[in-house]
Amino acid sequence: MRELLRKRGLKAAVGLVVTGLCITYILWQINVGKTVHILGHAKVGYFLGAVAIMGLSVWPMAWRWQQLLRARGIRDDLPWLVRAYYTSYTVGQVLPTSIGGDGWRMFETSRRHPGNGGPVAGSVLLERVLGGVATLILAAIGFALAVGHYDVGGYLWVELAFVVGSAVLAFALFARRARGPLARTLPIVRRLRLERPLRAAYEGIHGYREHANLLIGVMLLTVCVQAVRVLSIWAAGKAVGVDLSPRPYYVMGPLLFLVLLVPFTINGLAVREAFFVSFLGQLHVNASRAFATGFLFFVVTFALALPGAAILAWESLRPASSTVPDA
Repeated sequence: MRELLRKRGLKAAVGLVVTGLCITYILWQINVGKTVHILGHAKVGYFLGAVAIMGLSVWPMAWRWQQLLRARGIRDDLPWLVRAYYTSYTVGQVLPTSIGGDGWRMFETSRRHPGNGGPVAGSVLLERVLGGVATLILAAIGFALAVGHYDVGGYLWVELAFVVGSAVLAFALFARRARGPLARTLPIVRRLRLERPLRAAYEGIHGYREHANLLIGVMLLTVCVQAVRVLSIWAAGKAVGVDLSPRPYYVMGPLLFLVLLVPFTINGLAVREAFFVSFLGQLHVNASRAFATGFLFFVVTFALALPGAAILAWESLRPASSTVPDA
């Protein structure tokens, strides 16, 4: 118990340090008064367009999840899966980045389908892996688009490193030959008391190895959805007067999505805005407008959480069974 509290305290301390450093960097770069003026005069049409892009993209992602569940013998209605996505966005506002939302989807869906916790967790984790790989495919495309056109320094090489890393991760998750090397890590995993959850996650994902056509299909869908979602960042920038074409956002967007996967702070607080200031600054965008873009994109993601908040509030007033009725 004492060890658990120590680890939690260390994690909280690291989060506070990261948040403090990011806030210090932001305040050093921006003019607060100018930033408030820019946000106060944001173009509502572009903002609403960004919200619409993010909101409508939930439906194809929920359909993707439905297909992954069906491959493991779990059937559920698309409207409920959309509902689960929206409520996960709500929970993600108060837990570390999207990981908290993923945990909420696992919890709700496992309660709805008793005895299927492993396959449900595997489907959600596989979604996250596919999302990461799709993001890296976009990163590779962004890398090609940026070379010779945009001077974004080390960010290009970071993207290239992530692309190489995704190939290694895919091999580790799906190749049978990877089981031997992975087995050598068991002593370390056991010492950290992570063997049970990691083994369940690995088996849950590895179970999709026999569904190659499904994986290819949902991967292509994920790439398309991620490509459209990048336009919501571009729209947020246009709303505050950042006059860039969508092309540089296809360099920036994949990196932003990857940054938000790492639980540095709750909901990516300050880390997201610091990233916008740093990246867009490489493209000669004023720091105040760059911060305003990041903050407005945060408002877009916050708006995405409002339907889930309304759903949870309504269900708390009218409790219903959490399990699927017998057919």
